[in-house]
Amino acid sequence: MKRDDILELAVEDYAFEGKGIARVQSNEDPGKKFIVFVEKSYPGDRVQVQIIKKKKSFAVARVLKILENSPERTEARCSHFGTCGGCKQQDLQYDIQLKYKQEQVQDLFERIGGITDFQMEDIVASDQQYYFRNKLEFSFADKRWLTPDEINTDGEIEDRNFALGFHIPRIFDKVLNIKECFLLSEKSNDILNFTRDFFKTRNTTIYSTKTHEGYLRNLVVKHSHHTNDLMVNLVTSEDQPELVTQYTEALNSSIEGITTIINNISTKKSQVAIGDYEKVYHGEGYIFDEIAGFRYRISANSFFQTNTLQAEKLYQVAMDYAELNGSEIVYDLYSGAGTISIFVAGKAKEVHAFESVEPAVEDAKNNSKTNSISNVHFHRANLDKSFSFMVKEQKIPKPDVIILDPPRGGMNPKTVRDILRLLPEKVVYVSCNPATQARDINLLCEEHYKLIKIKPVDMFPHTYHIENVALLIKK
Repeated sequence: MKRDDILELAVEDYAFEGKGIARVQSNEDPGKKFIVFVEKSYPGDRVQVQIIKKKKSFAVARVLKILENSPERTEARCSHFGTCGGCKQQDLQYDIQLKYKQEQVQDLFERIGGITDFQMEDIVASDQQYYFRNKLEFSFADKRWLTPDEINTDGEIEDRNFALGFHIPRIFDKVLNIKECFLLSEKSNDILNFTRDFFKTRNTTIYSTKTHEGYLRNLVVKHSHHTNDLMVNLVTSEDQPELVTQYTEALNSSIEGITTIINNISTKKSQVAIGDYEKVYHGEGYIFDEIAGFRYRISANSFFQTNTLQAEKLYQVAMDYAELNGSEIVYDLYSGAGTISIFVAGKAKEVHAFESVEPAVEDAKNNSKTNSISNVHFHRANLDKSFSFMVKEQKIPKPDVIILDPPRGGMNPKTVRDILRLLPEKVVYVSCNPATQARDINLLCEEHYKLIKIKPVDMFPHTYHIENVALLIKK
């Protein structure tokens, strides 16, 4: 087998991040089978593939033709499916998605974490498989992704130099025009299409990451599930108040129910939809949403769990694992806007929340006040460095329970060492990346802790992403 070979394969299993697994008889060792990872395939598929990568112990292939469909397949709802980088499992039945996600989490803990003696609890399904997000970030580009039919046409291609939608995977300078997305809300699609038409008809320039010239960068829409608040955040490279005022007036005239409109101005060269400063053109500059009856203020650049309805289930699993009786000192690491801190506050004696992003800390304090929570104390701390010195200097009582929810990269080794210095009775680890979670838990379990149980929570249907909650008890 070599690169560019064309084969017919039967897909037997499913690997993490959405690759089917086929097995071919090894020429070197008749007793072994050679693994081929097949992109965009599912167990039960019979496919014609082309080898795109060949290594000593495995190969990777792309599908040229599906010869026989897996019974696990279903018809994708979205017209952008297969080109857009999101919802990569939309053509897989939802109950099967859950099955594979649970199996993959268990495999990561056993293979990466090297841990087998733990309880694997059933995954928590999402009640909504569409329109479940409360935020979407769209990108402007001066190069639109063209369909094969457009590329092969001899005629003029419309709008080839103006796009608003999602980046094509691994292609940073081209954007797929999105007309309809089933993730946020129907009204968000109206805002998306209005915004594209408004600026396109005015020949507004688009920021280029190559020349670092141009005006439009991103459109970020946030739509609250429980309050129906709606935020429109236009991210641009410079301040043009007259144009944004016109946009605000036109948008409000065309689409009802917009709570606030903000312009974030970013001079950064990187593609990050966060401004150096912001100007509010309509409303208060923030919206509200609720989790388990608690009310949270959400500003343009503050983090809030993207699936509001599933966040309540996720936090409930974390609180059930913590088994608080009202006497505990709880630490909430990577506390963000204080959602977990506030959620568990009624079951704890004190909660100390640690977060590095200053606006998030301010939002958390505001949220605590809004919900009349008096036993949560917020600390700004860089969790990529040691934070245990703060505990000593500020005479913060040591924790009985630590709940942590780090970013995808997991914990810094210094943070792991700090937890091992503090040695709480329980650690409840919430993660959006079970691979780095398993790695970190392996370090915690080397001497002082035992992994008791884990429970995945599906926050993002039709994607490979999965949240997971783990309970560790001090030995």
